[in-house]
Amino acid sequence: MIVRPIEMRDLDALMEMAEETGSGFTSLPDNIDFLREKITHSQQTFADPEGNGPGLYFFVLEDCHTQEETGMKSPPVIAGCCAIEARVGLGSPFYHYRLGRLAHSSPALGLHRMLETLFLSSDHTGDAEVCSLYLRPAWRGGAGLRGRLGTLLSRVRWVFMATHRRRFPARVLAEMRGQTDEEGNSAFWYGLGHRFLKMDFADADRLIGLGDKGFIGELMPKFPIYLNFLTPEARSAIGQVHQNTRPAIAMLKQEGLRWEGYIDIFDGGPTMEAYIDDVRAIRNTRSVAVAIDASELQSDDDDRIRPRWLVASGETPAAFRACWSRVGPLEGEITLHREEAAKLGVKAGDSVRILEC
Repeated sequence: MIVRPIEMRDLDALMEMAEETGSGFTSLPDNIDFLREKITHSQQTFADPEGNGPGLYFFVLEDCHTQEETGMKSPPVIAGCCAIEARVGLGSPFYHYRLGRLAHSSPALGLHRMLETLFLSSDHTGDAEVCSLYLRPAWRGGAGLRGRLGTLLSRVRWVFMATHRRRFPARVLAEMRGQTDEEGNSAFWYGLGHRFLKMDFADADRLIGLGDKGFIGELMPKFPIYLNFLTPEARSAIGQVHQNTRPAIAMLKQEGLRWEGYIDIFDGGPTMEAYIDDVRAIRNTRSVAVAIDASELQSDDDDRIRPRWLVASGETPAAFRACWSRVGPLEGEITLHREEAAKLGVKAGDSVRILEC
């Protein structure tokens, strides 16, 4: 299993994943023209020698083992994806609701009330965003390597950011998918947003996914909204995550990201955030030299050994590759099997970045 930058030959697999995710996963709308443009944008970002603009770094998890077993040559077998938006809100506004409080008091009556509010905010403009984390159902669960693929997709973004730190700003965020019912509807949306934008949740969600965000600033209220005015169902959805998102938010908490009171304006899901240099994986990623083990890689160990070391290569963003290694470093050097080294494109003496997970 190897993580690499997305290529145009991955378009069909990306479209399949977009159809699998359903509503609420705004960064992967099931529109093939939009996804084609997303791949092009990502390729341009990876190739940019400066990388100081609002770029997109989109990665896929390629299952090389299945491809070799089946004799498939093209297209590649894609098990999942993840991405980094280098700086959000520079092209079009990036909105959240910010939870706040307003105090009301009447000394004459001896009354004091503290009321919770929502305020339309663009406070995260210019921050980086980790997004689009998705692992396909056929690759979820199990032991050994398979049981850690979600962790690989989540952590690889931090290793990339640590490797190319100058390309990113001071802060990073992650928008968590909010609660929806079995039909994919959001109680938060119908308790608030639907009152100002007379469209179904799926339609509004799709417009956001396609990058049409201008209607938010045009039609949503810009004054504080009292939570008391919302339905009980809408209030209870604030800051809650979709059941499929719980593993992702748990991993973000382990890295040090926290909820600071910002929520998605459509489904009420929490926005996790941190200073990039405070993220655990950013601090713990380090460089070591490569040594090569020329013996055959024993694949039958995969079901018994859970890999702990994430190894990444590539001096330039476009050359970035990452995978798990079952053997950790020793005295500033990590020993890779020749198959692993070939997948990463490294040779003895080269430098790689590693992270213990």
